[in-house]
Amino acid sequence: MKSSQAKVLHPIAGRPLAYYPVRRALDAGADPVAVVVGYQSDQVEAALRGSLPDAPLRFAVQEEQLGTAHAVLTARRALRGYEGPVLILYGDTPLLTAATLRAVIDARAKSRAALAFATMQLENPTGYGRVVHGEHGGPALVVEEKDATPEERAIHEVNVGLYCVESEFLWKTLSKVGSRNAQREFYLTDLVALAAKGPGAVTARVSQLEAAGVNDREELAAAARTVVRRTATALMRSGVSIEDPERFDCDEGIEVGQDTVIEPGVRLSGRTRIGARCHIGQGSILVDTTVGDRVSVKPYTLMESAVVGRGAQVGPFTRLRPGADVGDDAHVGNFVELKKTRLGKGSKANHLTYLGDAEIGAGVNVGAGTITCNYDGVAKHPTRIGDRVFVGSDSILVAPISIGEGAYVAAGSTLTEDVPAEALALGRARQVVKPGWVAQQRAARQAEKRGKGKGKKKAAGR
Repeated sequence: MKSSQAKVLHPIAGRPLAYYPVRRALDAGADPVAVVVGYQSDQVEAALRGSLPDAPLRFAVQEEQLGTAHAVLTARRALRGYEGPVLILYGDTPLLTAATLRAVIDARAKSRAALAFATMQLENPTGYGRVVHGEHGGPALVVEEKDATPEERAIHEVNVGLYCVESEFLWKTLSKVGSRNAQREFYLTDLVALAAKGPGAVTARVSQLEAAGVNDREELAAAARTVVRRTATALMRSGVSIEDPERFDCDEGIEVGQDTVIEPGVRLSGRTRIGARCHIGQGSILVDTTVGDRVSVKPYTLMESAVVGRGAQVGPFTRLRPGADVGDDAHVGNFVELKKTRLGKGSKANHLTYLGDAEIGAGVNVGAGTITCNYDGVAKHPTRIGDRVFVGSDSILVAPISIGEGAYVAAGSTLTEDVPAEALALGRARQVVKPGWVAQQRAARQAEKRGKGKGKKKAAGR
């Protein structure tokens, strides 16, 4: 990866790479799940616990990286007390599905073999361990490429690195695995030969796409695109219209209701939930946001940890920061920013406005250019606006301040004191008009220029 960060921490669709195989193992019924960690083990554990807070995860630290068999043996203590089939998979294979994992589990169960493992066919098998079959057609062994003969390297069936092994056979046999190979490592693939000689081994075929691992940034991006495309496909099959799935981005786990339309360039992240019959405009980004039914989000809107009620309209070019709560049928328009602000039912803030730390009632009209001055340089202060208030354009509301129900704030006002209900508040400087002022100023400038010109002539005469 050419990174200071552990490979399995690199994100795919909002989740660390290691999340995906762990999540799929859980989906397939694995309980508990032992995660073998090494480099940056604390960060990996924290990331997985954060992504899967309720999962039955156990962690085992592999202090020395001595091979795949050694890694699995490291997990034995974490799985103490468990008996039955053990599913083994790599932490950098994000595209495996739960159905594929169950297919490997079922292959072992149906054959009553000690071990089942996944294979695939490749036109160019370079880099993969080759699957060698015995006289009776079953798998006899897996040979790593560095240890393979020219004949074995010509085999196109390769090992994927996904196993299901009976626990008693697994722990008993791992102690017999040696390191007499080109890399002086303890290969997990040696289990295949040991199983083939005794309780039996079988294979299960998987697709090349699912088996793909991530080893560099290009493969990371390709895997992420596949994960997103799978989510887009599932959404469309559930009744969501995504106008251009190739220009749609989302994290795994987002939810979108039926008959919602999503325009190109939209990104849905985190725990975002969108209701039914919504329209999400081009270029909009929603992070950890809940959107009710029948909401119109116009293009290039940014929402983060916000809530939008039913029938509301937001955008274009709106920013809802954490704590923003837009009520049912409310309107938030272009270049309006809300932060820790509740905008009540049917209220409107349509243009060029900042509302921070505010509680705004129902049926309020907030004019263009309005600002709640919520920060005094030391602390934040609230603004409270009652129902049916009219706030004129270019108003400055200096918090803490309360404006009573039905009050009017005249355009261009700066208010520092509370306003009672049904009152009109004006906070302007008195207007002064000076007739002819422009002409006077123009004449004065012209006279000044003439004076400077005469001065230069006298200096030249000397």
